[in-house]
Amino acid sequence: MQSHRLRDMDQQRPLLDGECGTGTPPEGSQVWFIQDGCGMICAFITWFLVLYADFVVTFVMLLPSKSVGYAIINGVVFNGLAVLALTSHLRTMLTDPGAVPKGNATKEYMDSLHLKPGEVIYKCPKCCSIKPERAHHCSICKRCIRKMDHHCPWVNNCVGENNQRFFVLFTMYIAMISTHALALSGFQFFTCVKVQWSGESGQPGPRSSRSDEQTVPHLRPPVFRVLSLSLSLSPSLSLSSSECSDFSPPVTVMLMIFLCLEALLFLTFTAVMFGTQIHSICNDETEIERLKNEKPTWERHTRWEGMKSVFGGQPSLLWINPFAGLRVRRLLAARGRKGGAEFSV
Repeated sequence: MQSHRLRDMDQQRPLLDGECGTGTPPEGSQVWFIQDGCGMICAFITWFLVLYADFVVTFVMLLPSKSVGYAIINGVVFNGLAVLALTSHLRTMLTDPGAVPKGNATKEYMDSLHLKPGEVIYKCPKCCSIKPERAHHCSICKRCIRKMDHHCPWVNNCVGENNQRFFVLFTMYIAMISTHALALSGFQFFTCVKVQWSGESGQPGPRSSRSDEQTVPHLRPPVFRVLSLSLSLSPSLSLSSSECSDFSPPVTVMLMIFLCLEALLFLTFTAVMFGTQIHSICNDETEIERLKNEKPTWERHTRWEGMKSVFGGQPSLLWINPFAGLRVRRLLAARGRKGGAEFSV
């Protein structure tokens, strides 16, 4: 343990008096938001894709459905999961991940710590703050973050001690709505594209004509056969297809294909991230500590204790509720104070 401390001393200078300012105001009165161009663009893309999926599912697949119960149940479930996912994203982005106050490495603050003789503490030369154990400096946030796991541009924030729970919920809910969207898309293709748009619903369609069979060879891939069928629909068949969607068949097919590609990518990415986050929590080891192969100088929590420390208390529905702990009055009061909220960190 002592050798580890000495290696840290070589990389992180011990605290020197007189090098820092007087510190920053208490951060409980400030709103956390990172002004990073790439992160803000990625966050906007995330919201756009989720809202796009919600639009396709609601207006293309559910509202035109003949089954009212099917539309209501799936609409409530999908939109509810989408709200939970976007709320988790906002909480991850706007929650202080555990930033160490800037410029607190002052003589006055040192005296208030009542350090024992020979006790060594470290400061970050970049943000001029006392660096707690397991804290790492983020070059994008320009702060030292307690138990920093990684900086995620898709939430435009670091994932750290205070917002890891919301990030886990975000990945979980995105994976769930992606799975739901894929299931709905598959059912939609099967019931509408195959049955109605291909003329198997009892109405005259492209398959009733020999010329149409020649223009849509069965050797083509299914996706291209669907597109060709939708483009060669007769006016009478278009009326039948309107029972499945209020949009034209070509537009509907393209919207659903893009939704399936988006859902597959989101499902793969978020499922992997969810698994790695749960693994890190259970092993009480952040991703940075794992990549740097840092030897633990802290007492590791058991798997169950690690889960309770991140999600808070005993297992309950609050674990999966991103609204838990949200205090709107405090947020509005912080924005109304003199000087406004801090958006530059």
